[in-house]
Amino acid sequence: MSPDDGRATAPEAPVAESGPTIRHDRPPFLAVVSDADSETILREGLADALPGTLDIRRGNIRTAIALLHKLATPETLIVDISGEERALNALGDLSDVVEPGVRVLVIGEFEDVNFYRHVTRGLGALEYLYKPLTRDMVARHFGPLIARKAPATQGVQGGRVVAVIGARGGVGASSVAVHLAWHFGVEARRHTVLLDADVHQGTAALMLGAKPSPGLRVALEAPSRVDSLFVERAAQPAADRLHVLGAEEKVHEPLAYSAGAAANLINALKSRYNFVIIDLPYSPLPWHREMFDLVNQRILVTEPSVHAMRDTLRLMALPNAPSQPRRAMIVLNRAGIPGGLKSAHVTEALKAKPDIEIPYIPRLVGHAANLGTPGHAAKGPFRTAILSIAREVAFLGKPQHGEESGGKKRKAARKRLFGIF
Repeated sequence: MSPDDGRATAPEAPVAESGPTIRHDRPPFLAVVSDADSETILREGLADALPGTLDIRRGNIRTAIALLHKLATPETLIVDISGEERALNALGDLSDVVEPGVRVLVIGEFEDVNFYRHVTRGLGALEYLYKPLTRDMVARHFGPLIARKAPATQGVQGGRVVAVIGARGGVGASSVAVHLAWHFGVEARRHTVLLDADVHQGTAALMLGAKPSPGLRVALEAPSRVDSLFVERAAQPAADRLHVLGAEEKVHEPLAYSAGAAANLINALKSRYNFVIIDLPYSPLPWHREMFDLVNQRILVTEPSVHAMRDTLRLMALPNAPSQPRRAMIVLNRAGIPGGLKSAHVTEALKAKPDIEIPYIPRLVGHAANLGTPGHAAKGPFRTAILSIAREVAFLGKPQHGEESGGKKRKAARKRLFGIF
């Protein structure tokens, strides 16, 4: 990192490095952040990039400068400029105390594009992220830089693809997928499609009061017929900006699947929708296996039972695909169910705390599912859990004083959303 000399130089390319560029007399990593939430997210988001204990300390950029007067300069340094009125000057002061070649990553509260350019191109920081942080954001943008690897590729540009996968049947993955899609499409007003990958016994269309369509079978058997017009006709409307692509094929009629059809369908959906939410059973069926590796993020839904813990661990052990920079998000559904495992036992079994917990509220969720109106369940602790999942998936920002509404707030949310794609 070096002070601005008037040249708008591009940030250092995030490619794999080896040999003399790595100083073995330096500690590998140091982060100084201002709040507990950022510390937790950094620890979890960087767990794959830097296995083991991370040296993360509490403070601001002035704290980091004081520490570096006493400590050896690390290979990678993360600093938090939140609350600093003269942030660029402080970053300039930081450049006076770090050695050349240090990989500096910055987090803060400024959302301005010009500020980002000053930090990366002018001052030489590798990357800048603004709060609120999410685990996926940290893993996707900071992880490859810290691990000195090429960044995860996103493939065809377009909407974000998320798979909601049940650890086993009946754990509530379909309910989570439906309510997540409802939130994006109806409440957040993003163009959203819910793809039910179970062509024989899928429930997504039923839960949203939409019609199943033969289009899904056609897309999986004859991918050459899939284009933007096909997608628009096959996906059935459940609301103004929420569509459903599901089927109810006869259970005794197997599909004649064409290899690569799943990728072709997902790419077509990405070009049409901001969010593609897939209710995805994990099974040996070829399109299920392909979709499992094609999505940007996996959400594993489990419940507090011994059988579910076993199957969750088996799914967690599967490797990430290139488009997935961090491990799957773990959602514990039906937390507190009578006779179920306690939260401490779940954490012990998974060797990790679930990212999100949804309490056991069967009457509310079941009533909404039977009526085909998921909005009825979007209240109280269930709504809080769905909003937490949505923030992790899409970085929509944390709502202030309840539901965000109105032109300015929607515009701000849209700005935050587009800032990470």
